Amino acid sequence: MPNFVALLRAVNVGGTGRLPMAELKAMCLAEGFERVRTYIASGNAVFSAHKSEVQVKLALERRLKSYAGRPVGVIVRTAKEIADVLSGNPFPAAPPNLTCAIFLDEPPPADTLDTVRHRTVEEIRLGKREIYVAYGAGMGRSKLQIPAGAAGTARNINTIAKLADLAARA
Repeated sequence: MPNFVALLRAVNVGGTGRLPMAELKAMCLAEGFERVRTYIASGNAVFSAHKSEVQVKLALERRLKSYAGRPVGVIVRTAKEIADVLSGNPFPAAPPNLTCAIFLDEPPPADTLDTVRHRTVEEIRLGKREIYVAYGAGMGRSKLQIPAGAAGTARNINTIAKLADLAARA
């Protein structure tokens, strides 16, 4: 049975989309997922399931819409894919708390780097279904806008490392 990581978009960030992690865990268990664990309150779940990535995504999005009364985006990766995102970090020397991957459902569009706005010291590289960003001066101060990342959800490298570890042991 494959292990998965589910990353929820816009949950418990800046007061939007309140979702206790106990509720997320209950939703996963209700879908028949096994060995469910959540990690920090920004909407991360690790579990095993007898479903495909697409089936997991659709099941969670359906439950979350029923719970929240509005669509909540979910990005799903297998344990191997989350490990590959971590090992594929093109900025290994950058501070992991100031470096993130923006997770997308599809590969980033070819013009992603051309559409970036307000870039100063940030470095950006494209992954398979991710956009990597190293925020030299910190994320909170950055005015960077990446239109291709708007439908995705970002996690810093520290969080990705923890999720990869949890998924490897799920």
